[in-house]
Amino acid sequence: MNNQNEKMNKDEKQYNSNSPIVEVKNVKKYFPVKSGLFKRKKDFVKAVDDISFSIHHGETFGIVGESGSGKSTLGRTILRLNEPTDGKIFYDGEDISHIKQHDMRDYRRHMQMVFQDPFSSLNPRMRVGELIEEPMIIHQYGDSSTRKKRIQNLLETVGLPAGAAEKFPHEFSGGQRQRIGIARSLAIQPKFIIADEPVSALDVSIQSQILNLISDLQEEFNLTYLFIAHDLSVVKHISDRVGVMYLGKMMELSPKRSLFNNPLHPYTRSLLSAVPIPDPHAKRERIILKGDIPSPVNPPSGCVFRTRCPMAFERCATEIPEMNKVEEGHYVACHLYDK
Repeated sequence: MNNQNEKMNKDEKQYNSNSPIVEVKNVKKYFPVKSGLFKRKKDFVKAVDDISFSIHHGETFGIVGESGSGKSTLGRTILRLNEPTDGKIFYDGEDISHIKQHDMRDYRRHMQMVFQDPFSSLNPRMRVGELIEEPMIIHQYGDSSTRKKRIQNLLETVGLPAGAAEKFPHEFSGGQRQRIGIARSLAIQPKFIIADEPVSALDVSIQSQILNLISDLQEEFNLTYLFIAHDLSVVKHISDRVGVMYLGKMMELSPKRSLFNNPLHPYTRSLLSAVPIPDPHAKRERIILKGDIPSPVNPPSGCVFRTRCPMAFERCATEIPEMNKVEEGHYVACHLYDK
């Protein structure tokens, strides 16, 4: 019977992969930079610049890149916590790019977020039960008795005792706080969750526990994830497909296996070369990038990576590379692969 259920779940995920739950089309998010006596808009920080991709039902889509590449801003923009400057965002086929915040509340019942820092994302003045119940009250989920029972079930699901509901966040460790954050994100039965570097602030020994919990919850509640991280080994462990971002741009997008076995973009290769290998006898050529990531206020012309790219040539300075399909499901924005 268990084998039949596993087969049904596997077949269902394969079927669901044909219909995207989230679509991002040419999304931009620019933050104005004000200066001068009258604080006039002088320039813009191009945090997210013309990003497009889709996420399918039941999938874990990973976003990876250096700090400052725009990963977290992209996640917040998809949930409309940041208003998009341009482009369109679709949830289950509905355009939510510019609907009013009041109407957005209905969609937020299905779209939740797990934040990076479990210490600052939880209100220290509220008990754990109150923190988990708050979204249920906002979205009018059940009566008091129903909510209390759900809180207890959620705490048990994420590996915490029911008595934790009466305690304050400061009484828990970092890993336990992140479990509380995950329980809160599940409170109103969402379908889509953005996990914004949910393990980066945790010890390595705790990271694997949280990652396994996230994977187990996906199977149990049929969740779809956008998983944001800067650690490629974490992304490799949990993701089905991976997008590589640099300075607000998508450099490469591929199924996980293709990306790690055959990285195409020079930036992706440099990131992978920095991942430690557990075998002390194995050797890997380390690609060290020169210089720092440029300012998103004044990004380089053409390809934004060209100032640090060891394979850059004249065309890279004048033309913005388009996303080219190199093989099935594998896309790269690099002039080296132009048709």
